[in-house]
Amino acid sequence: MSTITTKEGMQIYYKDWGTGPTVILSHGWPLNADSWEIQALFLASQGDRVITHDHRGHGRSSQPWNTNTHADRLNADLLSFCKG
Repeated sequence: MSTITTKEGMQIYYKDWGTGPTVILSHGWPLNADSWEIQALFLASQGDRVITHDHRGHGRSSQPWNTNTHADRLNADLLSFCKG
């Protein structure tokens, strides 16, 4: 299982397809990374690198009791992908 660890210690599950310019697909509640498979496979076949992930509290990522706003979590998680 592919995960990254954020600076807060959260495990974020992700899928990574292809090579080339990076496209990050972010799901809404109550979905997870699997909801993007058709789009991710298409984009990867067109020469893009596609990353999908399960937000904190969703799917295979950490299930924290206390979290910040959705925007704060998403920003922190995406920064982890960029640095990872």
